[in-house]
Amino acid sequence: MQIPNDPFILFSYINTQLRDSGLTLEDFCAEHALDARTIIERLAKAGFRYDAAQRRFR
Repeated sequence: MQIPNDPFILFSYINTQLRDSGLTLEDFCAEHALDARTIIERLAKAGFRYDAAQRRFR
């Protein structure tokens, strides 16, 4: 699965996918053969942090 390169589009995309699927980031990434650590690091560089309790980036 190809994910957006732009961190703000990626932020919106991932949060929408997590909300709609009801999955955790780890489960979503496993289902789509993505690396959760890479996504977390890319979004952290743009100032976003993953909130596991709410299953979304802020």
